[in-house]
Amino acid sequence: MDRAGRILDTIVRSYSTKVVGQSGLRTSLLVALMTGGHVLLESVPGLAKTTAAEAIADAVQAKFQRIQCTPDLLPSDIVGTQIFDPGTRAFFTQLGPIHANFVLLDEINRASAKTQSAMLEAMQERQTSIGGEIHELPKPFLVLATQNPIEQEGTYHLPEAQLDRFLIKDILGYPSIADEAEIVRRVGRGVYDGEDTVADVSLDDVTYLQQLTRRVYLDPSVLNYLVQAVYVTRHTSQYLPETLSRYVEYGASPRASIAFASAARALAVLNGRDHVIPDDVKAFRHHVLRHRMILNFEADADGVTPETIIDACFAAVQVP
Repeated sequence: MDRAGRILDTIVRSYSTKVVGQSGLRTSLLVALMTGGHVLLESVPGLAKTTAAEAIADAVQAKFQRIQCTPDLLPSDIVGTQIFDPGTRAFFTQLGPIHANFVLLDEINRASAKTQSAMLEAMQERQTSIGGEIHELPKPFLVLATQNPIEQEGTYHLPEAQLDRFLIKDILGYPSIADEAEIVRRVGRGVYDGEDTVADVSLDDVTYLQQLTRRVYLDPSVLNYLVQAVYVTRHTSQYLPETLSRYVEYGASPRASIAFASAARALAVLNGRDHVIPDDVKAFRHHVLRHRMILNFEADADGVTPETIIDACFAAVQVP
């Protein structure tokens, strides 16, 4: 745990040299890094999503790739393709940009359904298939996908089954006045134009963090607590008032329970503990469930958000 604390402190210091504020985003990225999960980020443009992704990759000396998703983007543009070499009269494989440790899929909802499927298959299987050959993705492998909620023209809605593949979904807000002033000062000083600062952390340290996170103790009572909360999302009519349960179309799948266990273990390590407490589960309830709860049109019309239903579900479960 002492070694993990030193590694995390170094990552945070390196990350903070580029990103001002956004402590929630920093925690989300660290949880994803420690669990090997993928993150969906939603916000208006200009809130440092790309900067944060690059900063966390630089902090651990990882290979970073950014993919700008557009409607004409093809699956081969992501995973790679075979190219004919006239000199040797043979095909050779050109790997795509998804073969990196950190991949930023910028505005994933602008990519076509076929391209989204190819990207999400690589996320799930941790490999790509090109010309009948299997190519393993590097380890660690982390996808940060972003989507813009205010512009819907020329976008393709992510199906619920694909959203379920993301460990967490984070929604970013605007910075405070003090943080925004600091951002302007750093831009004026050329902080973002200089060379990247190499932190004293390697990919081996990331692997160590992931192995340690999996060994964090999860008591059966806490496990039962998180599973019950997910169960309530699927049976809201039995546990919630009718005024709320009528808004829910579908609840979360068992992947939500798996995500809760992984995220809670990572939060325990971030807080210097070798065991999970109920607060670790509750802290990421919105991150884990907001993209897995499917509400109906009536909820949208009445302005009811997934967070409201999630809070009610957790309130219906007794804390151990």
